[in-house]
This record gives sequence, C-alpha cells and structure tokens, in this order.
Amino acid sequence: MLRTALTSQSRLFSSSAARLTKVAVLGAGGGIGQPLSLLLKSDPLVTSLSLYDIRGAPGVAADVSHVDTASEVNGYAADQLDQALEGAKVVVIPAGVPRKPGMTRDDLFNTNASIVRDLAAAVARVAPTALICVISNPVNSTVPIVAATLEKADVFDPKRLFGVTTLDVVRAARFLSGISDAPPSETVVTVIGGHSGATIVPLLSQTAHGKVVTGEAYEKIVQRIQFGGDEVVKAKDGAGSATLSMAYAGAKFTNALLRGLNGEKGVITPTFVKSPLYEDQGVDFFSSNVELGPNGVEKIHPIGPISAEEQALLEACLPELKKNIEKGKAFVA
Repeated sequence: MLRTALTSQSRLFSSSAARLTKVAVLGAGGGIGQPLSLLLKSDPLVTSLSLYDIRGAPGVAADVSHVDTASEVNGYAADQLDQALEGAKVVVIPAGVPRKPGMTRDDLFNTNASIVRDLAAAVARVAPTALICVISNPVNSTVPIVAATLEKADVFDPKRLFGVTTLDVVRAARFLSGISDAPPSETVVTVIGGHSGATIVPLLSQTAHGKVVTGEAYEKIVQRIQFGGDEVVKAKDGAGSATLSMAYAGAKFTNALLRGLNGEKGVITPTFVKSPLYEDQGVDFFSSNVELGPNGVEKIHPIGPISAEEQALLEACLPELKKNIEKGKAFVA
C-alpha cells in the first residue's frame, strides 16, 4: 500500500517537476521550523525548499540538504528575506515565540503579531501571488493580521491565505482512535471554528466512531481536543510547546495544498480562511472543510448537520473568535 502511494506520488512529482514548486519556510530555525523543514524535504511535491530565519537557517538548510530526496534546499540569513521569497509558490510561516507554561495564546500576541506583520509585508512585496500558510499563534488573530497587511499593499486574495488548524484535526483523529480502538485513518474528525481553546469545535457527530461517544467520555475528548496543547506545554515543563506534532500537521496541510495546486481533485481539509459562513455575525474568518485547488481555496463547504452539543460549542466559539479576529485587525489598523 505504502509503495503504491509513494509510486503515485513520485509520478505526480515527475509530471509536475516542470512547474517547479518552490516552498519557503519563514522561521525555519525554530522548534516547529526545523522538523517542518525536514518533513517538507521528504515531500516529493516540493521541488525547491527555501529556509529563512533571523538566526540558524543556513545551518538547518545545510543539514536538511543532505537528505536523499530530489528537492534543492537553500538557507537564508536575517538580511536575506527577499531572496528567500523570490519565486515562492507557497510560503509557510511558523515564525514567532513558543508558548510557555501559564501563557495563553493571547500572551503570545504582541510579539508574534509584529513578526507576522513584517513577514507578510515582505511576501506582499516579493511573492504577492504565493499561497500563504500561517502557523504562528494565535492563528485566530495572525491570519487577519496577514490579510490586513496584504490589503494595505493591495495584493490580498482571500483564496490564497490559510490559517493552519490541522493540528486540531490530527489530535481529534488520534484521540478518537484511542477511545474507539479504530485506526486514526477511520476516525477522521472535521474540526471547525478557530485554533484556540473554546474556538475549536470538533464535529464528532459527523463520524461513525464519534457519534457514539456520549456523556463524560464526550466531554473529556472535546476538552482534550480543545486544550491538547496545554498537555504538551505542561509535559515539556518550560522547554516549549507542541513543536513536533505541529510540524507534522503543517507538513500535512502543505502537502494537501500542493496536491490541490497540482490539479488533484477532491482535496478537502479544514483550514482557517476568509469565509462567508458566519460573516453576518461579524466573524469573517472561520475554519471549515475547504476544497483546495490550483487557485488555493476552490470551495468553502458548509458545516452540515450538527448535534445539540456541537451547536452549544459553536455558540461559545463565535463571540470569542470575533474578539480574536478584531484584535488582529486592530493591530494593523
């Protein structure tokens, strides 16, 4: 099975090599950036990998470049951001400071907001048509910051900006698998809303294994999906946050984006985008199932039927998400 998957991917790779898919990672020297760069080096759909950070990126690039896959890797120092972005089709942004014990995602806001704004301004200048994947927390606020920065530069295309919420999807599948004895491939859960705490709304009722989870078990798994990051922060005891699982999730989402870019049909995954779904409630960015294609966002899917419990979670999510989005917009205003 694996061999078939790899063969079909390498075929895809050979047919798309002429298109040269250059992926730039901004923040490649950090806790997420390093494993993310390694995972992207092993993705056959990436033909060129451009690694940038204010420190350490050339070293990471030298290290990762020895991996025996076809893509070329280049590292760029602090003053080489424009060179790093030249010709990039996809820009992945994990840059910023990680969460420490006792910190909320909002505590990260002031530092990460300015980092993300400045990187977005560079993308607007050098690679205005690139697809941008924002990993830097708090995603509910950093994605609107990037959008507003691109808008100021008159290059904002809502189809090309994504907040990476894939870690919530990955956790939901893993945790549901753990309590249902089914493999994670059979416990895939659509997660909607935003990417922190109460804004994370897992739609367990839409999966066969999820809809049978009730009562205390239901409350526990929802809490764990919403606050799984706290588990990691606590376990790392001051040494960081979820970097490895986030790198995996970031690489998984980037691969989905690249498959869509290459014309593969039916690539659908939750991601935080400019969305009409709850615009009438002042929530103009929202994560739901999005079909990815050559232009980025091809179609935003409705959330579909949900349970009374999920409706309650959604009602708790929206006002919180609205505040987060407004905070991001106000930062750039």
